[in-house]
Amino acid sequence: MSTREPSAGPASATDRRTLIADTAIGLVAASGLRGLTHRAVDTAAGLPAGSTSYYFRTRTALIAAGYRRLAELDVSEVPSSLPTDRDEAARALGTLLHHWLTAGRERQLARFELSLEAARNPELEPDLREAGLAVRARAAAVLAALGARNPQESAELLAAWTDGLLYDRLAGALAPSRPTPDPAELTATVRRMLDAVLGTAAQDPAAYHPGPGSP
Repeated sequence: MSTREPSAGPASATDRRTLIADTAIGLVAASGLRGLTHRAVDTAAGLPAGSTSYYFRTRTALIAAGYRRLAELDVSEVPSSLPTDRDEAARALGTLLHHWLTAGRERQLARFELSLEAARNPELEPDLREAGLAVRARAAAVLAALGARNPQESAELLAAWTDGLLYDRLAGALAPSRPTPDPAELTATVRRMLDAVLGTAAQDPAAYHPGPGSP
């Protein structure tokens, strides 16, 4: 196998890796893991043959790149200004869930497909874990701003609930017959979940001290 990068214009290595990861995610969303090959990514991305294998030599490395990219995109969409009011937070997270169930639907389907692969391939577990920790760190920061007594534990609950809701609406038994998600309904659902996670007595947000790597 050649170690020389196929020529494909002036794009930087970072741009090329991002393009490959995004294309891989799109292929998995459309065709499942059976559609994910180096050649298929090259073709779909409009890159010269061998480009994907130059950056990601193995299929495992390509899937790991998908984990990292999915986490990067998900974290970037979580509100950067941390709300301190539950109603405000519910609206923001409800809007985000609506986006993930509509415009971001394919990306979330790919995330579920790729996550299942880690259960079969131990080599992928560290990459999936790192991606999951990044998302949970952002969730912990949001919950800390809302006064969570234990932001990390609350983030675990919120992540589990969010994944459950997304899976149910996108791939669950009743998903095909459900109406288009309603932002107001999602906001109300998020508010109930926040109340359950945070309880009625929340601590002073200033008491939260983020650990290393927290946003």
